[in-house]
Amino acid sequence: MKQPSSSIDLAPTMAILEREGAGGRAQCIKILQELQAAYGYLPALALQYVADHSAISKRQLYGVATFYDQFRFTPIGRHVIRVCHGTACHVNGANRITQAIEELLDFKDQDTTTDGLFTLETVACLGCCSLAPVINFNDETVARVTPDKAQALVKTARETAAKEKTAKGESRHENPSV
Repeated sequence: MKQPSSSIDLAPTMAILEREGAGGRAQCIKILQELQAAYGYLPALALQYVADHSAISKRQLYGVATFYDQFRFTPIGRHVIRVCHGTACHVNGANRITQAIEELLDFKDQDTTTDGLFTLETVACLGCCSLAPVINFNDETVARVTPDKAQALVKTARETAAKEKTAKGESRHENPSV
């Protein structure tokens, strides 16, 4: 899993506190949402800054952030893959789709690859039951997915990333697992 940076730019955090105020619990969720929008996750240093410069305690911040599924404490991948596991998708092979992606990327559900390229999430329902099974790949819904189709999407994204690296002059062999 990609580890969060031990050093971040706190300017977005400062701007959020300035905009939202350093009040108390009433702003907690809004501040957490804005932090996540700014960083893609909730960095520990940003949470500590909020606790140190507002009326919201670190305990309150973590209590709210761990209660709601929308918040995350680690960065997400460049490509987010959400596999629907609702009833229609489940009976049409959602588990096989998830397993195929896990095997290809050599990681587990709810994780991000070490290179930060992919995050895999299973979700309760994407609301596309008539198209089952479905996945959401980079915020686009893909219908009637098979394990092979899911793996092909991932391979294409991986190849595109490798080409972009090569175009930037970076070695393709820098991380052979990608």
